[in-house]
Amino acid sequence: MANIISDETMDYVGILAKLSLSGEEREQAKKDMERMLDYIDLLNRLDTEGVEPMSHVFPVHNVFREDVVEHGDESEQILANAPEAKEGAFKVPKTVE
Repeated sequence: MANIISDETMDYVGILAKLSLSGEEREQAKKDMERMLDYIDLLNRLDTEGVEPMSHVFPVHNVFREDVVEHGDESEQILANAPEAKEGAFKVPKTVE
């Protein structure tokens, strides 16, 4: 089934895609789009009766690990390395006047 794309359609697609194509690029894009539409027509002719829709080719289950705290609150140990600390935070020199 030969899909034919008009020049008006190519102009419209060019505007939507904000593309500025030369004449040769435009003709190549037109041929590419026609081939894509022909391939979609071919796929639409496939018999998919009895085929369940799927979102992944392979069965995918929750692949995330359990969110477990492993080290806990180590703020005291971290602040022990600080030159100065104040109210549980690093104390640094003022950088803005």
